[in-house]
Amino acid sequence: MVTIDPEILSFLILPALIFFARIADVTCGTLRIIFISRGMKLLSAVLGFFEISIWLLAISEVFSQGLSPAAFLAYALGFAAGNYVGITIEEKMALGISVVRVITQYNAEELIFQLKESGFRTTSVDAMGQFGPVSIIYSVVKRKDISEALRQVHKYNPNAFYTIEDIRHAGGAMFSADGRIPKRGLARYTRKAK
Repeated sequence: MVTIDPEILSFLILPALIFFARIADVTCGTLRIIFISRGMKLLSAVLGFFEISIWLLAISEVFSQGLSPAAFLAYALGFAAGNYVGITIEEKMALGISVVRVITQYNAEELIFQLKESGFRTTSVDAMGQFGPVSIIYSVVKRKDISEALRQVHKYNPNAFYTIEDIRHAGGAMFSADGRIPKRGLARYTRKAK
């Protein structure tokens, strides 16, 4: 039978287990909060179950160690790392939709045309900015498509100011299931506008 030195167990193995358990539960918690804000009830509930189960395991180990400094340190470091990991995972998943708002002082017709050609729904208005007339372009896009929309902005209006905001829900007659206008749908709406 293999025996583990109590000092190695107390100062190395258990703190490492607490650290990784804390990363797991805080990652679940971070994702759960993000999913709640997006209205994903079932997924949030499942993550909440795993989050609290792992947390109870981790906290019970912290207290079973007689409140050792190594266990406390592992607990705190795991919390910090779990936040980072959770946000990183959510960014890679890129769930949801966002509104990209572009403000440009230059002619925006080519940018608007290219965004529409790429399948992005756009609305534009003329406005008055601090230094004169501007065009404001709104486009609702899936988060995974933000980089493509911004690529168009940088290509056709490289000095444009833009903001991106997450939105919980968008819908309407011109939206397809994936949040884009089908190419054939674009032609139909373009003909109506003439």
